[in-house]
Amino acid sequence: MAPRVLVSDKLSPTAVQIFKDRGVEVDYLPDLGKDKDKLLEVIHQYDGLAIRSATKVTEKLIAAATNLKVVGRAGIGVDNVDIPAASRKGIIVMNTPFGNSITTAEHAIALMFALARELPEANSSTHAGKWEKNRFMGVEITGKTLGVIGCGNIGSIVAMRGVGLKMHVVAFDPFLSEGRAEELGVQKVELDELLARSDFITLHTPMTDKTRNIINAEAIAKMKDGVRIINCARGGLIVEADLIAALKSGKVAGAGIDVFEVEPATDSPFFGMPNVVATPHLGASTTEAQENVALQIAEQMADYLVKGAVSNAINMPSITAEEAPRLKPFVKLAEVLGAFVGQVTEDPIEEVEILFDGSTATMNTRALISAALAGLIRPQVSDVNMVSAPIMVKERGIIVAEVKRDKSGVFDGYIKLTVKTDKQTRSIAGTCFSDHKPRFIQIKGINLDAEVGQHMLYTTNADAPGIIGLLGTVCGENGVNIANFQLGRNRPGGDAIALLYLDAPFPENVLAQVRAHKSIVSAKPLHFDVNAS
Repeated sequence: MAPRVLVSDKLSPTAVQIFKDRGVEVDYLPDLGKDKDKLLEVIHQYDGLAIRSATKVTEKLIAAATNLKVVGRAGIGVDNVDIPAASRKGIIVMNTPFGNSITTAEHAIALMFALARELPEANSSTHAGKWEKNRFMGVEITGKTLGVIGCGNIGSIVAMRGVGLKMHVVAFDPFLSEGRAEELGVQKVELDELLARSDFITLHTPMTDKTRNIINAEAIAKMKDGVRIINCARGGLIVEADLIAALKSGKVAGAGIDVFEVEPATDSPFFGMPNVVATPHLGASTTEAQENVALQIAEQMADYLVKGAVSNAINMPSITAEEAPRLKPFVKLAEVLGAFVGQVTEDPIEEVEILFDGSTATMNTRALISAALAGLIRPQVSDVNMVSAPIMVKERGIIVAEVKRDKSGVFDGYIKLTVKTDKQTRSIAGTCFSDHKPRFIQIKGINLDAEVGQHMLYTTNADAPGIIGLLGTVCGENGVNIANFQLGRNRPGGDAIALLYLDAPFPENVLAQVRAHKSIVSAKPLHFDVNAS
C-alpha cells in the first residue's frame, strides 16, 4: 500500500508532483491547516503531513495522528510543531534549514537601502504629488560600518554583500573563528565594540536565552547617535518599547522591522512612525525561496516514506534502519558529550577533535559527529539539528578532526571529545553500558564513572578537604536538594572535580555563593534532556 501524504498549507504544484512521481499518494488541501477541527478529524488517514506556517501541529493533533510517521515543514521555523510530543510518538519532524538563506539576507540588505534613503516615505510623498525633494536627505552606505550580530548561514551572506558594497563589516558571533572572519572579509569583534562602531546593525542570530532582548535600552545607549537597526531574524531579539523610545528621541535614526514580538502584527507602536520601514515577515518570501523549500521538503518526505532515508530531521539522526538499534544509544552519548562541553565553554571554539575508540570506531561516525556537534553548539543555537550542525560549524571556521583507533583500554568502546579555544583545551569521554544509558568516564583527564542527570552542577577545585561539605552546606541553607554526587581527582592535592545531581535547575543566587568561595575554581550548572530519544 502506497504511503499517503496530506499537504495542508499552500505548496508548489511541482512539490505535489514530486510526491506522485515517487510513489506517494498525496491530498492537496491547502486551506485545511486553518480548520483545526477538520484537520483533527482526518489526520489519522495519513502517513505524512507537509506544512508551512499556517498549520499548527499540536499535541492534540499528534495524539489523533495514529498513522503519522513524518511531518515536513517547508522552511526553517518549526515553532508551529510540538516537537517533544512528536518525538514521544515516534514521528520524525523535518525542515529545510537552508532553502531561504539568500532570500532573507537580500531582504535585510533591501531594508538597509530603504532606511538609508528613506524610500518608503519618499515614495508615499511623491505619489501624493508633494515633490518634497529637500525633505528626504539620505545617507550613503559606501564607507559606513555594518555590524552583523550572528554570522552563521544568513549573517555571513549579509556580511559578504556588505563587503561588496564597500562597507566596513564587523561581526559578533561566539562561534565565528578568526579564520572564517578573514575568509568573509569581516572583522570579528565583541558585542560592545560592534554596538559602538556600527552605522547600521543587522540581526541574524537565533532566539535563545542568551540572545533574547539582546537589543535593549542598555545596548542602544552604547550605539552611535543616528544608528540604523535592521531585524529580519526574530522579534524577541529586540525590546520593542526600548527601540521605539530611541526612535522617538533620535538616538536611532531608523529601523527596518520584518519580525515582531507578536505575530501577526496587526497593531504595533511601530506603525505610522516615519523612520520605521515595516514588512510582514517577508524574509523568506520570494518565488525562488518558496519553490526551493517546497521541493526540498517533498523530496525529503518521499525519500523517507518510500526508502526509509532520513535527512534534515529535527528529532532523529540520519541513519539507516539496519544500524539504528546499535547506533542509537551512542548518538545520545555523543550529543551529551557535546552538550557538556558546550555548556561549560564560553570562549569561541577553534578546533574540535572527536576520538572513537574500540567498537565506536566501526560505527556510523558521521551520525555520531553530527550529534556531538549539535550538542556542542545548541547552547548558542537552539534550533540546530544533526544535519545543520556540521554546516553551521563549518561556516564558523571551526576545524573538526576525527580520530579512530582500536580498543586501547578497559572499555569495549568509548567516545572522547576535545575542544580547543585560544585560551584552553577541554576534554570529556563517555561510553554506554548494557543499559544503553550514556555515562561520563573521564573529565579533564580525571577518571570517574558518572551517570547523566537532567539537572547537574559541575565544579572544579584544588583537591582539599571540605569541598563537599561546603557545597552541601550552601545547598542545604538555600533549599537545594542534592540527589547524588560524583567526585574525581587526578592526584592527592591536585585538580579535583565534583558533579552534583539536583532535582531542579541550580538557582543563580546560590550559584553566586558557590563561586564566591576561594576554594572553587569554577562552577557551571548543566542541563541534559535525558528523556529525549
